[in-house]
Amino acid sequence: MKSIWALIQLEFRMEMRRKYALGGAFLYVLSTVFIIYASLQNFKELPWNALFWIVALFIAVNAVAKSFASEQDGTQLFLYQMASGVEVILAKMIYNTLLIFVLFTLALLAFMLFLAIPVMHYGLFMTAIVLGSFGLGIVLTFISSIANKTDSSAVFTAVLGFPVLLPILLSLIKLTQASFMLEAESVGNDIVILLAIDTILVGLILILFPLVWKD
Repeated sequence: MKSIWALIQLEFRMEMRRKYALGGAFLYVLSTVFIIYASLQNFKELPWNALFWIVALFIAVNAVAKSFASEQDGTQLFLYQMASGVEVILAKMIYNTLLIFVLFTLALLAFMLFLAIPVMHYGLFMTAIVLGSFGLGIVLTFISSIANKTDSSAVFTAVLGFPVLLPILLSLIKLTQASFMLEAESVGNDIVILLAIDTILVGLILILFPLVWKD
């Protein structure tokens, strides 16, 4: 755990060195929501659920797609000598999950500010954001590590990520849809399914990433 915590701190310090990237992500969230507001303000009924997760998906992909590509060869060689593949991928997944959660929360606040998103059950909506941040964070982190071995990492991330992210997004859409209703539907099974998918993915990633890391 000490090694993982040290790697998370390293990720944070590296992020602070390129503050333009983090500031760009925040600006991307606000500008995207504002464009939606400016374009759709005359519509009485908006597909809130679809709009939020479309924005959230693009936010997550842009935030995590270059997780490994942004590192120089010297940094990767240093990490290879100082930590195991399991420790590196766990630190990356934890950091990217927290980053995506912050960006999703900012997106929710921006939606509430510009579009008055009609959430009836904020606890359920925040549960969906937490589960979505975790699911998208672990999947996109692993796919970014694979895509970094190719010449077109951004395209490769989108191609590989879509089939894996689709079941996660469908479950998240159902969860948030229930949070818009006055009487929320029973979503216990959907939460269990999401947790099961995330757990299986974490297990597979911990097995597969050391092989990619050694390469």
